Amino acid sequence: MTKTNSNLILQTHQLSVGYRTKKVETTIASNINLQLQSGQLIGLVGANGIGKSTLLRTLIKVQPSLSGKILLNNKDLNFTSNLELAKQLSIVLTEPLLSKNLSVFELIALGRHPYTNWVGNLSDKDLSVINNAIDLINISDLKDKKCYQLSDGQLQKVMIARALAQDTAIIILDEPTSHLDMYHKAYILKLLQKLTKETGKTILFSSHEIDLAIQLCDTMIVMQKGHVVYDQPCNLIKNGVFETLFPKDLIAFDNLTGSFKVSK
Repeated sequence: MTKTNSNLILQTHQLSVGYRTKKVETTIASNINLQLQSGQLIGLVGANGIGKSTLLRTLIKVQPSLSGKILLNNKDLNFTSNLELAKQLSIVLTEPLLSKNLSVFELIALGRHPYTNWVGNLSDKDLSVINNAIDLINISDLKDKKCYQLSDGQLQKVMIARALAQDTAIIILDEPTSHLDMYHKAYILKLLQKLTKETGKTILFSSHEIDLAIQLCDTMIVMQKGHVVYDQPCNLIKNGVFETLFPKDLIAFDNLTGSFKVSK
């Protein structure tokens, strides 16, 4: 996929991801060349167990790459300190909260940690950023509630607000719609689309909701066995990429509707 360089925020060059032990190196995918643009919603999709979380963990410097380069704002991720990274990239993972006894406001305020002093005092600017995140997600009615009082959908919105409060150019979410019903899956992904347009941030998320991602994303990363394809949804459909994701004995991709259907 050809891109101009002016709006590139995250790039990979011949990246290989997987696992390495003292004796064995297991490659999940190789020759990954991505060019993520500012202000885009980007969906990462693929079959179960294909390596989506492995790729995301590598992109956020939680897991080392096997080879290749990751550039964030044109700087090698390996030479980016954790504090620098926290000011450029925020993450929303699927792990449960360590303490649901926090209030919604307190949880969102944790997003300001890279900017506060060692005792965590919030400045007027911090408070302004936090309140702006609350307004963008439209959860002002929840800010005084405890997190244990929230539904899964409400908690996911709060976690996205925390990432917004971190005020980074790119937000990465791992399965943000897991455990949600169909309506709230669509709601969360539509919310992410809205945020890219209103904030200019780049939002990358992994998901099993391929049909929704096709409808809402600017570009998509499709993981297949051993390699990765990156392009606009319309081009991926035209090139038959989605037709090869799953065995055709049960479901098949319909190019006309851009969705999967149960085989008859």
